[in-house]
Amino acid sequence: MSPSPGPGRERQSQIYRDGVVGDRPAVPTHAAGLEEAAESAMSRRAWAYVAGGAGEGRTMRNNREAFDRWAIVPRMLAGAADRDLSRTVLGTRLPAPFALAPVGAGQLVHRDADLVTARAAAATGVPYVFTNQGGTPLEETAAAMGATPHWMQLYWSTDEGLVDSLIGRAEAAGAKALVVTLDTTVLGWRPQDLDLGSLPFARGQGIGQYTSDEHFMGLVDERVAAAAKGEPAERPKVTPSAIRSLLSITRHHPGRLRDNLRSPRPRAAVETFLETYSNPRLSWDHIATLRDRTTLPVVLKGILHPDDARRALDLGVDGIVVSNHGGRQVDSSVASLDALVRVRDAVGPDATVLMDSGIRTGADVFVALALGADAVLLGRPYMYGMAIAGQRGVEEVIANVVAELDLTMALAGVPDLASITRDVLVER
Repeated sequence: MSPSPGPGRERQSQIYRDGVVGDRPAVPTHAAGLEEAAESAMSRRAWAYVAGGAGEGRTMRNNREAFDRWAIVPRMLAGAADRDLSRTVLGTRLPAPFALAPVGAGQLVHRDADLVTARAAAATGVPYVFTNQGGTPLEETAAAMGATPHWMQLYWSTDEGLVDSLIGRAEAAGAKALVVTLDTTVLGWRPQDLDLGSLPFARGQGIGQYTSDEHFMGLVDERVAAAAKGEPAERPKVTPSAIRSLLSITRHHPGRLRDNLRSPRPRAAVETFLETYSNPRLSWDHIATLRDRTTLPVVLKGILHPDDARRALDLGVDGIVVSNHGGRQVDSSVASLDALVRVRDAVGPDATVLMDSGIRTGADVFVALALGADAVLLGRPYMYGMAIAGQRGVEEVIANVVAELDLTMALAGVPDLASITRDVLVER
């Protein structure tokens, strides 16, 4: 029986066949070219938010340098003609060992970023972790996923009723797991955004999960009613930028633009969001309540210290994501890949451990798996693909990562994911 060509050779063949008639890929197949093309396609605000990092960008560099410290040692004649890239994580089948990460405020890149991502995920069969900071209600995004599984991210609000409402909506929409992001109880120092004075949420972008939430809009109406009874609010300074911001807020709020322009609710929704979206007092005691609040598997995202990983598992958490938020929160933070090694050693082989931050290619996925990740989350690359070519761009980025992982396995002599262990690497 002849071996299956695998997704790597199939992708190569497709690209080369198209090249015969002059068609080239919609997105560059190498990471640096993908990033360069995306920067050209994005606005300054979008590029600052998606590509920017905390402080001087040292954590982003740490993430990449950590991958550079490891080298793959290919084995010859190892019989890896047929390869299995699939894995099941917390009951969710992954056709390849990655899912699409939650990326907030995608409307900066594409007005329908959440739906574009969902449709690309569905077309490729890759699960998607919905962002809590999306522009499209999670129910609509779930419908676009079809039968392809999705997980739901949760930012822990200062309003516990809103926390319960978001969890309940995630369950009702068919989410297969709840991913609680721990590392954004306050926003990190992000000079690219600060220098532009740009916070997308203040312009009504990335708050669609909130303005579609009945509990949240109850808080908004309470705010509007209180303002009507109190002292008149100070009128904001009228500038061209203020007018553009107001138009952005009203356009991104549910309902007709004309009605929104006359209503105090859109602006009140932004103000309510900014006050409640994340809880700076989030603690292990909050996490301990989740077992009584949801039947979904619970995953904690943002773990970097082995002691935190052990404590999470001791609380009954189902999995963790080793992550430094793509270098966007703390400058000079430990690289996620370096933290992964220590965390895996601490929790043992049976715990469910995912990893993100710094993943750019299929070879990166291979290295992360070898160092202990059960799977990874892919973030910036698919957003870059979206900026360049919309849904097709996201699909091509996914296909390229899968293809390179498959070919790396073939050339390294590895037939399946279980065979990708630290023995296939050497530290440089």
